[in-house]
Amino acid sequence: MSLYEKHKATLDAAIKALGERTYYTPYPENPKAYAEDADAKAKAWISATMNNDFKSLSQINEAGWHGEEVSPFLQVGIGVKYPIFSVDNLIANSKHAQKNWAVTSPETRAGILIEALEKVSKRFFDIAYATMHTTGQAFMMSFQASGPHANDRALEAVAMGYSELTRFVKETEWVKSFGKFDLKMHKDFKPMPKGISLVIGCSTFPVWNTVPGIFADMITGNACIVKPHPKAILPIAIVVEEIQNTLKENGFDAHICQLAVDASSAPITKLLAEHKDVKIIDFTGSSEFGNYIETLPKTTFTEKAGVNSMILDSVSDLKAVLGNIAFSASLYSGQMCTAPQNIFVSKEGVKTPEGVVSFDDVVNGLSAAITGLVDNPKAGPGTLGAIQAEATYKRVNDAKNLGGNVVLDTKTIKNEEFADARIATPVVISLDKTQSSIYNTEAFGPIVFVIKTDSIEDSISQAKALAESKGALTCGAYTTDEAIKTQIADEMNSAFVPVSFNFTGAGFINSHAAFSDFHMTGGNPAGNASYTNPEFVTKRFVWVGNRYM
Repeated sequence: MSLYEKHKATLDAAIKALGERTYYTPYPENPKAYAEDADAKAKAWISATMNNDFKSLSQINEAGWHGEEVSPFLQVGIGVKYPIFSVDNLIANSKHAQKNWAVTSPETRAGILIEALEKVSKRFFDIAYATMHTTGQAFMMSFQASGPHANDRALEAVAMGYSELTRFVKETEWVKSFGKFDLKMHKDFKPMPKGISLVIGCSTFPVWNTVPGIFADMITGNACIVKPHPKAILPIAIVVEEIQNTLKENGFDAHICQLAVDASSAPITKLLAEHKDVKIIDFTGSSEFGNYIETLPKTTFTEKAGVNSMILDSVSDLKAVLGNIAFSASLYSGQMCTAPQNIFVSKEGVKTPEGVVSFDDVVNGLSAAITGLVDNPKAGPGTLGAIQAEATYKRVNDAKNLGGNVVLDTKTIKNEEFADARIATPVVISLDKTQSSIYNTEAFGPIVFVIKTDSIEDSISQAKALAESKGALTCGAYTTDEAIKTQIADEMNSAFVPVSFNFTGAGFINSHAAFSDFHMTGGNPAGNASYTNPEFVTKRFVWVGNRYM
């Protein structure tokens, strides 16, 4: 049985879910769904991996070894070193590997890639601990985001790619009648990959944000160079290892997918991005570097910074709403591209069944909800995780100097498991809309601005203007008025921002579900791509047709 036949049911189910936008996953997100001893084995693995060379890759001719990752929980380097390869070596290996992969059928590529994801699923616990000790995500988020949810997004890219590659017939007999005679031709159609691809990872979500590009590139026949952030390598290195193992086991060159590690002091990202043989680039990170990537004469897919807003008009249960927002703002210490930053509230307050709640009481209620969450010894540390970068930690601690009224300042809470964890709880700052210079840029990390506007219409206008000028990945809105709901949807959607309405309970603005939610729209300054719409795969190859008379 071929790998395509082995995994055809999974591929078919994924394609069906893509069209119907329903819930689907072949990878359970509950750690208890996996082997009982998986967690213990992973703890032993991470202990054995730290302070050692990562020798599991199948790449050849390394020029040296390097590693500089620091655990945000332990506040010490994890000591893992990775093979370093020259740009020329990486490009040469990709060019050689590309030749065979480019002419491999979509069916064979899909089978190999889904098999690789199956191998990755057996490493979810390893990946979880690797993610914890490079990004600062708490265990549960590390497991889910870098494991099942990342695999979902990768499978989604494979399914979308396969659908587009097989959209048209491979060949046909073409006949045009001229009355007395027919003009006949045989035609064939080939999806031709564009060439070597580069996927540039970020430090906070090194797997979830990276695998869509990798698997979209590979299903469309492109060789892929994975350039991780030097502070977050280990999680994606495991994924590349399993992709390479699957390629080798099936007679393909492991260099179809390569890991390109560099040092902060000697970066190679621009050298790779500007190389003439690199045709496709995926990037997640800062707007400044993302804007540079978009200027290159390549096919680019970017996710950059955005300013996400929430609009409060009227609610049926204010306590539930503020609790939901508090969790969204605290989850992974606000270090998510979908985390809320600006909360717009009219000076008239928020309407509830019990009456109107004043602006100040809303701000104080949100601060109390955050305090109650982070001070909970069971929920706080697991929700916040740890701060990934020193720059983010400094930004949060300096937030009180930004201006406005600091209603809730940051503090450090105790993590019983990791006494040295770098933790900073959310800051809540009350502002007037005239203080836009404070809130009109991304303040990455757990920083929340509650902004007083003149009216609900003004709140909508402010949020839309920010989305158009600075970009946004998400928008949250709370209203019990159907007319206002329609107005918010129309205005924010026209700025190419999706809206999440009236989320409480287990629904949070931060989370986007593969096969159902499009992550980003590609229509505003937050990024030019969308996981996973057809364009995310079709721009990676071109259709070429031949005619035979």
